[in-house]
Amino acid sequence: MMRKKSVSASKASLVLFLCQMISALEVPLDLSQPPTITQQSPKDYIVDPRENIVIQCEAKGKPPPSFSWTRNGTHFDIDKDAQVTMKPNSGTLVINIMNGGKAEAYEGVYQCTARNERGAAISNNIVIRPSRSPLWTKEKLEPNQVREGDSLVLHCRPPVGLPPPIIFWMDNAFQRLPQSERVSQGLNGDLYFSNVQPEDTREDYICYARFNHTQTIQQKQPISVKVFSMDSLNDTIAANLSDTDIYGAKPVTERQPVLLTPTGSTSTKVELRGNVLLLECIAAGLPTPVIRWIKEGGELPANRTFFENFKKTLKIIDVSEADSGNYKCIARNILGSAHHVISVTVKAAPYWITAPRNLVLSPGEDGTLICRANGNPKPNISWLANGVPIAIAPEDPSRKVDGDTIIFSHVQERSSAVYQCNASNEYGYLLANAFVNVLAEPPRILTSANKLYQVISDSPALLDCAYFGSPKPEIEWFKGVKGSILRGNEYIFHDNGTLEIPVAQKDSTGTYTCVARNELGKIQNEVQLEVKDPTMIIKQPEYKVVQRYGQVSFECIIKHDSTLLPTVIWLKDNDELPDDERFLVGKDNLTIMNVTDRDDGTYTCIVNTTLDSVSASAVLTVVARPNPPFDLELTGQLERSVELSWIPGDENNSPITNFVIEYEDGLHEPGVWHYQTEVPGTQTTVQLKLSPYVNYSFRVIAVNEIGRSQPSEPSEQYLTKSASPDENPSNVQGIGSEPDNLVITWESLKGFQSNGPGLQYKVSWRQKDVDDEWTSVIVANVSKYIVSGTPTFVPYEIKVQALNDLGYAPEPSEVIGHSGEDLPMVAPGNVQVHVVNSTLAKVHWDPVPLKTVRGHLQGYKVYYWKVQSLSRRSRRHVEKKILTFRGNKTFGMLPGLEPYSSYKLNVRVVNGKGEGPASPDKVFKTPEGVPSSPSFLKITNPTLDSLTLEWGSPTHPNGVLTSYILKFQPINNTHELGPLVEIRIPANESSLILKNLNYSTRYKFYFNAQTSVGSGSQITEEAVTIMDEVQPLYPRIRNVTTAAAETYANISWEYEGPDHANFYVEYGVAGSKEDWKKEIVNGSRSFFVLKGLTPGTAYKVRVGAEGLSGFRSSEDVFETGPAMASRQVDIATQGWFIGLMCAVALLILILLIVCFIRRNKGGKYPVKEKEDAHADPEIQPMKEDDGTFGEYSDAEDHKPLKKGSRTPSDRTVKKEDSDDSLVDYGEGVNGQFNEDGSFIGQYSGKKEKEPAEGNESSEAPSPVNAMNSFV
Repeated sequence: MMRKKSVSASKASLVLFLCQMISALEVPLDLSQPPTITQQSPKDYIVDPRENIVIQCEAKGKPPPSFSWTRNGTHFDIDKDAQVTMKPNSGTLVINIMNGGKAEAYEGVYQCTARNERGAAISNNIVIRPSRSPLWTKEKLEPNQVREGDSLVLHCRPPVGLPPPIIFWMDNAFQRLPQSERVSQGLNGDLYFSNVQPEDTREDYICYARFNHTQTIQQKQPISVKVFSMDSLNDTIAANLSDTDIYGAKPVTERQPVLLTPTGSTSTKVELRGNVLLLECIAAGLPTPVIRWIKEGGELPANRTFFENFKKTLKIIDVSEADSGNYKCIARNILGSAHHVISVTVKAAPYWITAPRNLVLSPGEDGTLICRANGNPKPNISWLANGVPIAIAPEDPSRKVDGDTIIFSHVQERSSAVYQCNASNEYGYLLANAFVNVLAEPPRILTSANKLYQVISDSPALLDCAYFGSPKPEIEWFKGVKGSILRGNEYIFHDNGTLEIPVAQKDSTGTYTCVARNELGKIQNEVQLEVKDPTMIIKQPEYKVVQRYGQVSFECIIKHDSTLLPTVIWLKDNDELPDDERFLVGKDNLTIMNVTDRDDGTYTCIVNTTLDSVSASAVLTVVARPNPPFDLELTGQLERSVELSWIPGDENNSPITNFVIEYEDGLHEPGVWHYQTEVPGTQTTVQLKLSPYVNYSFRVIAVNEIGRSQPSEPSEQYLTKSASPDENPSNVQGIGSEPDNLVITWESLKGFQSNGPGLQYKVSWRQKDVDDEWTSVIVANVSKYIVSGTPTFVPYEIKVQALNDLGYAPEPSEVIGHSGEDLPMVAPGNVQVHVVNSTLAKVHWDPVPLKTVRGHLQGYKVYYWKVQSLSRRSRRHVEKKILTFRGNKTFGMLPGLEPYSSYKLNVRVVNGKGEGPASPDKVFKTPEGVPSSPSFLKITNPTLDSLTLEWGSPTHPNGVLTSYILKFQPINNTHELGPLVEIRIPANESSLILKNLNYSTRYKFYFNAQTSVGSGSQITEEAVTIMDEVQPLYPRIRNVTTAAAETYANISWEYEGPDHANFYVEYGVAGSKEDWKKEIVNGSRSFFVLKGLTPGTAYKVRVGAEGLSGFRSSEDVFETGPAMASRQVDIATQGWFIGLMCAVALLILILLIVCFIRRNKGGKYPVKEKEDAHADPEIQPMKEDDGTFGEYSDAEDHKPLKKGSRTPSDRTVKKEDSDDSLVDYGEGVNGQFNEDGSFIGQYSGKKEKEPAEGNESSEAPSPVNAMNSFV
C-alpha cells in the first residue's frame, strides 16, 4: 500500500492570501487613524487569588490613544488605588495582590476605552472572578453493606469551586480504581456499580477533586463497602436460627436493567451551539447491562459522535441547531431492557454573519458599515459611536442608521469616528469596533521593492502588491520593464492588489511591475518570479512483509530542482522514528535491522524543500510464527472419545493454516508426545478418538506459513477405562536363524494399544501342508519366540494373538514363515564364456535344483580374476572381482576387462545363509586392444638441424605393439602451426634422431603406439633447435625419474645451469586435457614428493625452473601402485613402543647424572671416544677417502660441496654418478614409500648399498626412521 502527498508552498501562500482578503484595508501607522483594540482579556476571566491580576487592553492609532477604565459601569480611577497601575503606553491594568491586596475586592465587570482625536474604541465587558477551591464539608460516612449482585452508588458531592473541579476515584495507595462496564464514574463524579461482586469489598474508596487554577487536590473521607456473598450470608443465618426454623437466603438472582441515572423515562437537556453535548445513561442489572444509543427520527452525526465510559456517555462535538431532537439510551441484558429519552434543545449565543469592518474613505465618498449576527433566540443589534449609544451621540449629517447598517454619504474629515456594533441575546453578546477614517492620500505600495518570489512549476504564483491610498487606487500589472498590461484568463487580479498566475510555467519566470494610481498620484513597484522544477519521488517505498528478527529496507529515491536543497525525513505512523540504533537512515533508503513486532506500521518518506513537499508511504507487516494456543478444555468425556477446545494465540500477521493436536500417555510413556491429528486453522474444537487404559494429556500447536508455534500448555489429564486388546501385533514373521529352528518375531503393541494391564501374547505355529495341530505358548510382553528342532527350510503357518487381564484380542490372521536355511549343496553347471570384445565378456550357467538351495534363492555370484597379461610374461597380484546377479538369472555380463589378458572365473549360488560351492574354474582370454600412451617422451641433444627423441613403451600395451607413430610440425612466433610430418617407427625402437630440421625453430611432437587393433592415445612435447653450433651446457633439466607408491611419488632430476634456480614440478593425469597442476620446490633441491595421488593411475610429470621463460624438462610418465590394504603398523602409536622409549629416556637421564657426578669428582668418562667410535653417518662429517657424504649443503649456502659429494663443482650431474637411482630401492613402480618419501626398502627388500647415502628429503622422517636413528 502506498500513498503520495504533495503540498506546495505557493498553495500555503494562497491560503494566507485568502485570509488577508477578508480583513479590511490596513491603514499605515504613519497616517492619522482612530484607535483599534488589538489585545484584550477574555470576557469571563477567572484569576488565581494568589497572584497579581493582569487585565489586558492594547490598542493602536495615530495619534497614539489614551486609555481609561470603567468598573461595574462607573469610571475606575486607578490613581486613587495604590494597588492598581497601568502599564506605560498601554491600557493594561496590573492589580497588585501579592503585596497585600485581596482578589475578592476586585471582582467585577471591567471595560477599557482607547481614545484619540479621531474616535474611541471600547473592549468587551471583562468579568473578573477569583478561582475558589473550598474544602470538603465534614460528614459522617456510614459503611455500605450490600448483598452480592445488588447495585450501588457511592456519592462524591465535591465542594462547589470556580471553575468546577475534576473528579476521580483512587485508593489509599493513590492508585486509580479500575473501571469497567460494571463499575464506572458518572459525569457528576459519583461511582456507580451496576452490580457488586465480592471483590468490590474494600475500605478505601476515596473521591478526589482537583482544582486546576489553584493546582490543589481535595480528598473526601474514605468510603467503606462490604459485599455479602450468598454462601457467607447463609452460614450467618444458620448460626443464629434453630434447627426447626426455615432459613436460607435466596441465591444471587439475575435482574433486568434499571436506570440509575437519569431517573424516570424522559428528561431534557439544553446545550449551546458550538459546545460539546454530553448525554449519560448508567444502568443496574445482572448480568451487567450493555448500553446502546439512537436518535429518534434520525442518525447520530457522523465524524462528530463519540462514545465514552464504556458507551455509557454519548459525546457530540461542535453541536448545531440540527442536533436538536430526542436521544434514546437503551440498557439491555439477557432478561430484558430499560430505556430513557433525553430531549435535546440547541440554543445559540450570538454569532457573526457579517461583522463590521474598518472603512477608509476620501472626502466626498460614500460607504456603509454592516453588522449582521444570528443566534437562538434572534439577537438584538445596537450601535454606539465612540463608545456612546448612537441615539445620544453627536449628530453627523453624513450618516444614517438603518437597522444593522449605517450608511455614509459625502463624508468629510470630521466624519471620522469609531462605531461599535453590539449583538446580544439571553446567552451572550458580541461586540465589534469598526472605524470610519476620512483621508486624502496618494497611492502607496507597501510591498518591498524587487521582492523575489519562488514557486514550483504547475502551481499557483501569488505576486503581492499591498497598497494604500484614499481614494482607493487602481492596480495594473505588467511583465518586464516595457511590457504590455497583463490581461486574460491566464491571470487573476485580486482586490488587495495581488496578481495570481494559477498555473505557473518555466516561461513565467521574469520581472513583474505593479502600478497603483488614484486622482492624487501614481506609483509602481517591481518584483521577481522564479519557477522551479517540482520535487518528485521517482522510486517510492513499497509494501513489505518480513519475518520477525529479519531485515527490511525501504527506498525513497528523489529528483529535485538543482537550485533547491531537499531534506528527507522518515516517519513511522506519522510520528518520529523510534530512537533505536536498529533504524539506519541512508541517503535514499531506510533500513531496519533485527525487525520486531513493534516495527509493524506505516513508514512515510517526506521530502521537503523551501518551496514544496512530497511524501510516499508504505506499510511494513511483520510476520512470525503464531503464538501458542491457550485455555485448553476437555468436555464430553466418554470411554472412547473426548472433545478438546482451545483459544488460538496471536497469528502474528500470518493466518493460521492448521492446528496440530498431540497427546501424552502419562501411564505408559510419560514425557513423550505423539501426533494425534490436525484440523484446519478456522477450527478450535475437535472430537478425539481415544484408546482404553491411557492417561491422556493433550496439547495444541498452531501452524502458519512461517512455521509452528510453541506447544500450548498441556490440558488436564483424562484416564480411560481398561478393555481387552483391539488389535494384534503387526509385522509377524517366521525366519530361522539356524538350520534347525524357527524364530517367530513381531512388533509389540505400544503402551496405549494394550488397552489394559497384563499384556501377553499367544504364539501359535504348525508345519504347512502337513496335517498337524497348532502348537501354542503364551509369552510375556516380548517380541520374539524361538521354536527348536525344526527340519531345514520348511514352511510354517504362524499367528500371534494379544491378550491382557480383561481378555483376548480378535482372532489374528496367519502368516507363512520358514525354518532356518543351510548353505547350498551344489554348484552351477555347464559354465560357458563368450568374449564380446577386448573389455567385455558374457557368461552362462545352468541353474541348480531348488531343493539343493536349502533356503531362499537370492541369486548367483560370478568370481573372476586376471591371471596374466599376454603381452608380458610377468604375473601380477591376483585381485578377484565379484559380480552378483539377483534371482534365478542364468547369465551375466563381465565389464571392465583388460585387453589381451588371460582370465579365470567360477560361479556360485547364494541363499540367505551364504554361498554354495564354486563351479570349476573357467579360463578365457580377451583379444588385443589399443595401447595406452607411451610412458614418456624426451627430446635431447638439440643442434642446428636435429633433435634426439627418446621414449618408453606404453604402460598398458593391451596387445602386441606393431609400431610407433611420430607426427611433428613447426610453430612460428605467433604460435601458428606449420605442415604436419608423420613417421612410422618400428616397435622395437626406443630412440630416434630427427635430422634436416630448421635451425632456431620450435617444433611440436605427437607420439603414440599401435597394435593390430589401432592407435593408442598420444603424448605431446615441444623442443627448439639451436641458433649456432655452441653446445649449451645450461640451463637445462634432464634425467627426470620417478618412483611411485600408491598415493605419492618421488620425483628427481638433474640440473645444469646458473645458481639460485627455483624449481617447480608440474603433473597431471596422462592423456587428460585438464590443466597441469603446479607445485613449488623449496630451495634448490633436485627432488620432490608428490602427495595425494590416486592409486592405479598413470600420471605425466615435468620439471621447470622459475625465471627461465618457457624452460622446462621433457615429460615423464609413471603409474601409481594399486590400492592395497595397509598392513604397516605405526609403532610410534603402540603402547609397548611408548613404554620402551620412556625406559630408554630414563636410563639416559640416569647415565647423564652419573657422568655429571664423576666429572665433578675429577674422573674420566669416555663418552667422546664412544661417540667417535659410533658416529652417526647422518650427523657426523665423513672421511673424504671413504666416498661418503660430508656436511649437507643447500644450494642457497653458496658453499662448494666437499669432495665425495654427488654434485660436482660445475653444478652438472654426470650420468655415471646417478646410477644409484631411487628406483633401485623398490620393486619397479610398486616400491613402497612412506608419505615423506623415505624408503621402506631401506629396511626390507634389496640389500643396503655401500656406502649408505643420507635421505635428502626436507620432509619430516617417518616413525620407523626416527626409531632407527634413535637406536
